[in-house]
Amino acid sequence: MKHFLDDSIYPLPDPMVDQFCLQILPEIHHKIKWLNLELLSMERILLATNYPNLYGLGLYDLQIEKVKYFVTELYVCLHSFSDCLYLLDDRFNQLHTLYVNISLICSSDLTINNKEKLFNLKYFSLYCNKETYVYDESITQLLHRMSNLEKFDLCLIVCERNTLVDGNDLKINIINHMPRLNEFTFNIRLFILYQNQIDQPSNEDMQHTFKDYTDNEIISCIDYFEESKYSQCHIYSYSYKLKYYDNITNNFPGGLFKNIREISLFDEHSLEYEFFLQIAQ
Repeated sequence: MKHFLDDSIYPLPDPMVDQFCLQILPEIHHKIKWLNLELLSMERILLATNYPNLYGLGLYDLQIEKVKYFVTELYVCLHSFSDCLYLLDDRFNQLHTLYVNISLICSSDLTINNKEKLFNLKYFSLYCNKETYVYDESITQLLHRMSNLEKFDLCLIVCERNTLVDGNDLKINIINHMPRLNEFTFNIRLFILYQNQIDQPSNEDMQHTFKDYTDNEIISCIDYFEESKYSQCHIYSYSYKLKYYDNITNNFPGGLFKNIREISLFDEHSLEYEFFLQIAQ
């Protein structure tokens, strides 16, 4: 809890914090969605009650050494993947749940120096809706540190990779490194230039790589665009969680999408009447 005076931050007096924790918070805790806290009153306020609808936490005048043993669950929006690595560089070593929304994952995030395992992390969600160019160099290397994960949710757009991300690739690079994983959901779009127009995996080939994924229904869709010489591959766990679906083509697999609020269409061939009937459903 804090108040401002001339852009400075001051903690509330102890009697006021006591009254707030004992009388006010028990009455309004279920309505609170955001808390701004500073070091002196943080622990007392967080332990005063539970906050079932809390989705945001502002932390002020905190020292990492004071906080890292206290934070076990973290929801963060970050500018870059480097910021995520910073958080997981032994600074919050008691974290068991981490939700990360990243604006950008680029080549500057290439080097990962810390190889220590994140043994306490049980649930990790990584979301980035911009192109990712270092999937193998950065993303999978970070995931190899999370050997005790039990739940994992991954949403990425992967570019400039020589091979497709399919069921076999996910097993080799992710699942086999997480022996305790019991829930894995994902939504991965891949854009790749192709040279060999003869040896091109089909939708059936891609779907076959997920034949052992018995816990989830997996949808896969591959499109090849001859004019631009690139392919688009989309694999995701069904049901679809995102609020948007981009680059829908004539090859759209269909399904029920309760959460979608925005779509975009793209194809080198004209979109047929039957396609729009399917979209409308």
